[in-house]
Amino acid sequence: MSKTASSGTKKRQLVLGAFLTRYGHHPGAWRQPETQLGVGPDFASWLHLARTAERGKFDTVFLADFVGMGGDDLSSYEKGAGFHGFEPLSLISALAAATTHVGLVATVNTNFSHPYTLARTMASIDHLSGGRVGWNVVSSLSPGSIATFGVHDPLDHAARYDRASEFIDVAKKLWDSWDDDAFDHPDKSSGRFLSADQGHPVHHHGTYFDVDAVLDLPRPVQGYPVFVQAGNSDTGRDFSARHAEMIYAAAQFVEDAKDYYDDVKGRLARWGRSPDQLKITPGLSFSIGRTEEEAHEKFERLQGAVNFSGPVELMGVDLTGYPLDGPLPTDIPVPENGKGRWAQVVRLAEREKLTIRQLVLRYNVVRGHRVVIGTPAQVADQIEDWFLKGVVDGFNLISPLNPAFLEEFVDLVVPELQRREIFRTEYEGKTLRDRLNLPRPANQHSRLVEKAREAVQA
Repeated sequence: MSKTASSGTKKRQLVLGAFLTRYGHHPGAWRQPETQLGVGPDFASWLHLARTAERGKFDTVFLADFVGMGGDDLSSYEKGAGFHGFEPLSLISALAAATTHVGLVATVNTNFSHPYTLARTMASIDHLSGGRVGWNVVSSLSPGSIATFGVHDPLDHAARYDRASEFIDVAKKLWDSWDDDAFDHPDKSSGRFLSADQGHPVHHHGTYFDVDAVLDLPRPVQGYPVFVQAGNSDTGRDFSARHAEMIYAAAQFVEDAKDYYDDVKGRLARWGRSPDQLKITPGLSFSIGRTEEEAHEKFERLQGAVNFSGPVELMGVDLTGYPLDGPLPTDIPVPENGKGRWAQVVRLAEREKLTIRQLVLRYNVVRGHRVVIGTPAQVADQIEDWFLKGVVDGFNLISPLNPAFLEEFVDLVVPELQRREIFRTEYEGKTLRDRLNLPRPANQHSRLVEKAREAVQA
C-alpha cells in the first residue's frame, strides 16, 4: 500500500497518460488476427481510445506527429502502419467535443509552424475543450521533413532548440496580448465592446521571428496550454527545465530513471521554478495476463510479427547491410535527431551485449521505454515501486496493441492503483492544469503591473 499523506498536505498522485496510436505502438500490432484493418483514419477508433482513457480517469491522451515524409523511396513505408493518423490539432479539436475530462496533448513542430498560428489554434481548442489542451513541443528536423518543406540550410541541434525557445516566448506574448477579462464586459449603451487599454500588442523582433500583432480571441482558459517536452540530450534537458511542465522521458532501468529525474528537477531552480512544477512521465509499455506466463506469451506473439525483411533501422539510423545477429557497429555517427535516445541505445547494447536483431526487438518496438509484463497486480507493483521511490511522477502508456491492451489496463490495472490510493477514483477540477496540480500562469502584463505597485510601496 502507498504511503499516506501528512495532515493538511495534498496527497501525491500518479500521473497517467495514454500515447495513442490507432493499432498500437508495437510494429507487429497491425498484423495480429484480432486487429481490424479499416480504410482511412477512422475517427471512431480514435474516439474509442480517448474515451477508454477517460473512463480510466487518465490525465491525458498524447498524440505524436512526424510532419514531413520524404517521397524518394516509398518502399521504406511498406512495413509500417503510420498512414492512418490524423493531423494532431485537427484530431484534438474533434476529441474536445466528444470527451469531457481527459487532457488533449498535441505535437506541433516549431520548425514548420509560426507562433501566431500555433497560439491562435491552441487558444481556440483550449476554449473549445474547457481548458484541457497541452502542447508537445518538438524541434526535430528529419530528412523527410527537410525534403518536404524545402529546407536548404537546416539548423543544427542547438539552434533548433534556440528557435523553439523563442517560439514559445512569442506564443506566450500572444496569449497575453489581452487581459483575462478583456472580452467579458461589452457595453451596449456606450457601444464599446471592449477596452483597448486591456490589449497589449506584441512587438517582437528576434533572431527567428518578427511579430507585430495581438491575438484575435480571448486568453486561453488555462492561461497557456500545458507545455510537454521529450528532451533527453543535455540541451533538451536544459530546455525542459526552462519551459516544460510535463516530460515524456525514456528509461528502461530504475537507475536511469533516477539519474534523469534528479538531473532535470535539479535544473529547475536556475529558472526560478520548483520541482512540483514539472511532471516527469517516462513511457511505459505493458502486457497483462491472468498469469505471468500468459502475459509473456501475448507480448512474444507481437515480437514474432516484427518484419526484418528489407531495410533495417534503429532509432532512425539505417543499419541495412550489417549482420542482424552481429553487434552494433561502433563507427556509426551520432544522429542529429534524438541524440539522447541514441546514447541510450549504445549503452543498452554495451550493457547487455545485444545484437542488432535483439536491439530492434528490445528498443525499437518500444522506442527505449520500459516494458512491464505480468498479472494486473504485478504490473501495478512495478508502477507503484518507481512512483514511491520518487524516480517518476507517473507514466505515459504506450499500449502495444489497441484497443485490447489499453482496455485491459483500464479495466484491470487502474483498479489496483486506486486500491493502493496512488491514483484518483474521480476527476477533480475543471482544467488539465487543475488535474496536474499546476498553477495557472498569470498574464505577464499583470505581473509587470504588480511589480510596479510593489516598487512604489517599497
